[in-house]
Amino acid sequence: MATTVFFEEVVKCQGGKEEMEIEFGRSSYYKEDSIYLKVDGKEIVMDRETAKEFVEAASRVGRYFGFVE
Repeated sequence: MATTVFFEEVVKCQGGKEEMEIEFGRSSYYKEDSIYLKVDGKEIVMDRETAKEFVEAASRVGRYFGFVE
């Protein structure tokens, strides 16, 4: 499986007590390239429709907080 990692971090809760390992990027494991998401060692490759919804939702949250234009 060919992947390109775009994010890979151990993310800590603002409260400092909880954390999780998050990684995501692009995967060519299946016929159509798509987004893969790995959380605490559990990994999925999203179908293209779900990947589009995921990106749109992340973009909306980013715009809400002023992280992206």
